Amino acid sequence: MTGRQRERRHRRTGAAVVAAGVLAGAGLGTAGCSGGDAVAGDSRAGEAVAVLRQAAGRLVEAGSSKARTSMEMAAGGTRVTIRGGGVYDYRKRMGQLKVLLPQDPAGAAERRPITELLVPGALFMKNRGAGVPADKWVRVDTRTLSDGNLVTGGATDPFTAAEVLLGTRTATYVGTTEVAGTGVRHYRGTADLGDAARRASEGNKGPLKAAAEGFATAEVPFDAYLDDEGRIRKVRHRFSFLNGQQKSPVAVASTTLLYDFGAPARVRLPRADDIYAGEIAEE
Repeated sequence: MTGRQRERRHRRTGAAVVAAGVLAGAGLGTAGCSGGDAVAGDSRAGEAVAVLRQAAGRLVEAGSSKARTSMEMAAGGTRVTIRGGGVYDYRKRMGQLKVLLPQDPAGAAERRPITELLVPGALFMKNRGAGVPADKWVRVDTRTLSDGNLVTGGATDPFTAAEVLLGTRTATYVGTTEVAGTGVRHYRGTADLGDAARRASEGNKGPLKAAAEGFATAEVPFDAYLDDEGRIRKVRHRFSFLNGQQKSPVAVASTTLLYDFGAPARVRLPRADDIYAGEIAEE
C-alpha cells in the first residue's frame, strides 16, 4: 500500500478515532455560579464581544499553561464524560493531553489513558487501542474532520477553544465569580464557527471552517470566565452534531480549564517510523 493510500485511509477513519469509539461503546451510535454587580463598561454588549474576541490573543501573550478538559456527550438518554489534562504552548500552537475514556459499559477492564499531541492541522494519539500497537501513534489530519477536531479527540484543543470566541456575535457580562480560587468575570454568549474561522490563526482556519459546515448548527452557545488580564480561565462550549445514525443531534458540552500560566509545555512529535500505518479496527 502506498503512503498516499494510507493517508486516505486515516482520513476516512479519523473522525471515529476517539469520540466515535466512546459513543458507540456507550450506546450513542458515534461520536459556576456567578454573582456580583456588572462592571459598567463590560455590561455593554459591544464591549463584551470585543473582550471575548481578544481572549485568544491574551493566551498567546501568556505563552503557555496547564489545562484540564471535560467533554460530556448525550443522546437518547445516554450520557458519557471524557476527561483529560496536560499542558499547552499557545505560541507554538502545540499541546499534550492525557485523555481518560469512561469505563466500558460491558464491564471490561479499565481503559488506559490515551496520550494526545495537538498540533496545527493534526492530532497524534498513543494507546489508541482498536488493533493499534501500544507503542505506535495514530495520526489524524484534523482538516478532514467534519467537526474540526472540536469533538473527535475527546477533548477540544485549548487554543481552538479560545479561537471559537473570535466568532462571538452576542455576549453579556453576567458578573464576578471565582474559578479555582481566582477571581474572574463571567460572560455568556453565542459564537458563529464560520466567523471564527475567518478570524482564526492559520492553523485553525481549516478545522473551524469544517466544523461550521459539519455541525448541526454553526452557532455555539458558551460561558467564558476571564481573569483580570483577559486570559481564559474556563470556557464551556455547547456543540450539536448529527452522526448519521440518530434522528436527534448528539449534544456535546466541552469544558476547558486553564491554570498555572507560564508552566513548561514541551511537546515532542513522534518519528515517522513510530506512526501506525496499518488498519484501524472498528469499535
